Amino acid sequence: MSNKKVGFWKYIPDGIPCLVIVFALFAYIGSIMGVPQMLNTIMKTAHDLLLNTCFYLMAICVITGAIGKLFVEFGVVKLLERLLRPLMRPLFNLPGVASLGAVMTFLSDNPAIISLAQDKRFSSYFKKYQYISLTNFGTAFGMGLLVIVFMVGQGFYAEPFIGLIGAFCGCIVSTRLMQRFVIKAFPKFAEENATEGKFIAKEEEVIEEKSLFIRTLNSLLDGGRTGVEVGLAIIPGVLIISTLVMIMTFGPAGDGVYNGAAYEGVELLPFLAGKINIVFEWLFGFNDPHLVAFPITALGAVGAALGLVPSFVAEGWADGNAIAVFTAIGMCWSGYLSTHTAMLDSLGYRELTSKAILAHTIGGLVAAFIAHWIYVVYSLI
Repeated sequence: MSNKKVGFWKYIPDGIPCLVIVFALFAYIGSIMGVPQMLNTIMKTAHDLLLNTCFYLMAICVITGAIGKLFVEFGVVKLLERLLRPLMRPLFNLPGVASLGAVMTFLSDNPAIISLAQDKRFSSYFKKYQYISLTNFGTAFGMGLLVIVFMVGQGFYAEPFIGLIGAFCGCIVSTRLMQRFVIKAFPKFAEENATEGKFIAKEEEVIEEKSLFIRTLNSLLDGGRTGVEVGLAIIPGVLIISTLVMIMTFGPAGDGVYNGAAYEGVELLPFLAGKINIVFEWLFGFNDPHLVAFPITALGAVGAALGLVPSFVAEGWADGNAIAVFTAIGMCWSGYLSTHTAMLDSLGYRELTSKAILAHTIGGLVAAFIAHWIYVVYSLI
């Protein structure tokens, strides 16, 4: 009997707060929209996001995945790595080989830097403090190609590349801040090698004799298959996070009545952002408080944040400046709250997660700030 009582009570500290938060959230939304309308809006918004955003993003993932694999197969990635290598030491305080990680994460997603870092031939070039900062360095370029292609698909051309410059600057800040935090916490890491002196001889590459056509076909199909996996992986984030954020961002229908249609909401986020809108207007140039929903969503999943953009454009809230800022902060943050813990855990330094998150939060804000002011200068030219 006593065991049953203990088994029951141990769930109270977590279970009760969870129930209270969930019921309070839906009670608040339902009290404004009406329960039937709220449920209809949730389902219709998620359904529309699935058909018109998730599958669109998956198509982009397939195409960019195929292009990325093609670049790997024919040495374009190695060429880019060689061109970027001279920038690594002066800008990021990283060995030149780190440029390969930037290219790989730009073409795919954040975890690509971890699979690369776990190769001892690669990690042998790094001191421990540099090795740990790869989490921040790689995240700042995660899904970069997808973000840029998506923004171009919305009809913006120069703005995404302005955002890329902003993300690059934010990456410098985030990476160097993380290195400073690590050295301050563990001074010995400034001198210790990441592999602790264990080097592995370079293996000879085995090149199979294949025709140009077969190599191209295999690259496109393999890369496209990887793109499908990435596209499937972002669906939960888009449907769950974007639906919730949209309900908190948008208002009722044009007549002011809740009809249970897709993309209706209670406008809580714009209300809160409006209280401090001068901050977002000065930092990011946001001309509408609704736009703050994008960086909030990008904290957890950049794919979900991209799902907001078409609606923002359709409503006339997102201008060129917003797209540049969205690109910068979307690339630099790239859902880091949901990936940093796992990435540092795989490297074996989970205890430094809070420092990585703080450094990357600052880096993302810097990226958005720089993108905004570059766009201001660009618009004056």
